[in-house]
Amino acid sequence: MLRVLVVDDHPVFRMGMAALLGSLPGIVVAGEADTADGAVAAVTALRPDVVVMDLHLGEPAASGVEATREILRLRPDTAVLVVTMLDDDASVFASVRAGARGYLLKGAGPAEVERAVRAVANGEVILGPAVAGRAVAYLTGTAAQAPAPDALGALTAREREVLDLVARGLDNRAISRHLVLSQKTVRNHLSNILTKLQATSRGEAIVRARRAGLGGP
Repeated sequence: MLRVLVVDDHPVFRMGMAALLGSLPGIVVAGEADTADGAVAAVTALRPDVVVMDLHLGEPAASGVEATREILRLRPDTAVLVVTMLDDDASVFASVRAGARGYLLKGAGPAEVERAVRAVANGEVILGPAVAGRAVAYLTGTAAQAPAPDALGALTAREREVLDLVARGLDNRAISRHLVLSQKTVRNHLSNILTKLQATSRGEAIVRARRAGLGGP
């Protein structure tokens, strides 16, 4: 049986996805989660084969991208399929960079969801038609890079410092140690950064930071 974990902060969608997957032959829903931390904990405890992951989990300093990255750090054999409303380039690129094997929009039909879950479980990469072209361009290095030298101009010096460390892959705890700040202060800085950049997730902020030259090569 293929064991699946469903992660989404909207209970109606989460329960609907769980019901759909649980009705399919050879698939069992191992559990559900509604936060990034809950997703990581559930993967550690339940060891699912596939995680169906939303990106916007209602947390300003955490997202499905961060959860995906941490899940794959702990259990690299887990397949993550992103199913989200977010269809912007930054979200697609950040998910691919974090290690997601698939990316669908929430408008995908049941047959498309089933095919994607089984495909990522088999080690395939599957992308919904709405995002496939942009993701391929990104992976092949042909995606347009927005020239945004002043995109981070609204940030304070400390916020730029925090964003630089985020773009280097550090989590909140490591950033707090590096800058000798409390984790609460780091979360506050991240919240301000997302607001000023009008970013929907930490992953999107990372993409913008790298385009602006932060985060190293």
